[in-house]
Amino acid sequence: MPEIDFRAPRLFVDAPLGAGQTVVLERNQSNYLGNVLRLSAGDTILVFNGRDGEWQAQIAGRKRADSLTIGAQTRPQDRLPDIAYVFAPLKHARLDYMVQKAVEMGAARLQPVLTRFTQVSRVNGERMRANVVEAAEQCGIISIAEVADPVPLDRFLGQRQAERLLVFCDEAAEVVDPLQALQKAEGAPEGVDILIGPEGGFSEEERALLLRQPKIITLALGPRILRADTAGVAALALVQAALGDWAASG
Repeated sequence: MPEIDFRAPRLFVDAPLGAGQTVVLERNQSNYLGNVLRLSAGDTILVFNGRDGEWQAQIAGRKRADSLTIGAQTRPQDRLPDIAYVFAPLKHARLDYMVQKAVEMGAARLQPVLTRFTQVSRVNGERMRANVVEAAEQCGIISIAEVADPVPLDRFLGQRQAERLLVFCDEAAEVVDPLQALQKAEGAPEGVDILIGPEGGFSEEERALLLRQPKIITLALGPRILRADTAGVAALALVQAALGDWAASG
């Protein structure tokens, strides 16, 4: 694993990156570099766009930071494990927390699903994307997780690829060793969908529909009831350890 420089400020830019290129900063980025970080022309930061790896960049501008000159590449582009975090949306701050933690844990896709007992009917996609970028900037991540639009649970299940492994985190499942259960799975070459339901649980109709999925593991996350945002972190850790890039790096 390449060494990550956590001391240098990092900035996501939605522009092609390559040695010698100039990237024009947006107003909020200029304000962040100049007024929040107190950086000025000649200072160096790290930049990434989720496609071209991570690069050194020198700030340019007279009165304020208005552009970046791209220097040398510090890390090549990597790929996130093919793990989708599928979840019933939460309210405000708890949704922010959940999105940030899912990014830190290496989820490649965030998919909100609407269920019978979902407490939130509207999801601010732009706010979710901003949290994805912020978590990536702060944690040395150079791949940006995709944020999908909310869909009803039955539509998601009808459209998902049958070859993907569905990890159904079910508080009603028998409590056994969840890590061992995942390790006994046939593998997940086509990817993994981790499903965390609403705090009110799934309806009987939804549960029956889930259990008819062709490639599914029902998983209890230990003997205690977890809040939905906590359950997401626990499930992502288990899947990464058994089937994701934690296992591959061991």
